[in-house]
Amino acid sequence: MEQHSAIRNITGVQKELVYNQILEYSNEATVIHSNHEILYINQSGIDLLNGTRDSIIGLDIVDFFKPDQRGFVKDQIRKLTIDRQISETIETEIFKQDGTVVEVELYCHSVVYGDVAAIQTIIRNITTRKDAERKYKRIYNEIGMPIVPVFDGIAVLPLIGAIDEERIAHVLDHIPSKVHQKKLDHLIIDVSGVYTINERVAEFLFKMNDVIELLGVSITYTGFRPELVYKAVDTGLEIGNLKTVASVQHALRGLNCT
Repeated sequence: MEQHSAIRNITGVQKELVYNQILEYSNEATVIHSNHEILYINQSGIDLLNGTRDSIIGLDIVDFFKPDQRGFVKDQIRKLTIDRQISETIETEIFKQDGTVVEVELYCHSVVYGDVAAIQTIIRNITTRKDAERKYKRIYNEIGMPIVPVFDGIAVLPLIGAIDEERIAHVLDHIPSKVHQKKLDHLIIDVSGVYTINERVAEFLFKMNDVIELLGVSITYTGFRPELVYKAVDTGLEIGNLKTVASVQHALRGLNCT
């Protein structure tokens, strides 16, 4: 009881000192700001931003974000100031004081700093994690879209999983050169493993068709399941303009390979 009484008797200034000590020794970069002005930053934050306490305190926190993100950041700060709630976790990029960019994950919540209504922002450096994710995606794209020779001059390209912008770019950048290197006459693209087809994927299939045929290689699509056909039609994909058969086996049979 005496301990609890002692805690209640701590003055506001003492509480702020204790609060600052806790933040100062935290491994997470922490910034406290009010009306965009940085009031406090702990040592982890100073290290992350590659600056000094004196050079950071008093700056506009919005200026640490890229120009195309500043409107969004101001809107989030406004909502936090009004609603006094915890924000969702956001992944973005911020500038260090030397002008370099670091990928971060951050979240904010409302606090009272001294007698000032403020926002506390926790910033985590996720550059290493994002680099690992990008490396994984590169490897996944490389091994997830192999050109598999099946007969002389004929190969199969199985498309598996979600076809996002990065995978589309990878295929368009690398597959045509591989087709040329392998001296193919015919490429079978099997889409039976594709999760879904949207407008961007539909455009990609047509573009692949045009690029491969410009190399003098004929192309056949296989594996359009009924649900994919429906989605393709919904997105405006004229499947009839592509050469399609039910399966890889049917395509090979049509090429007199079986």
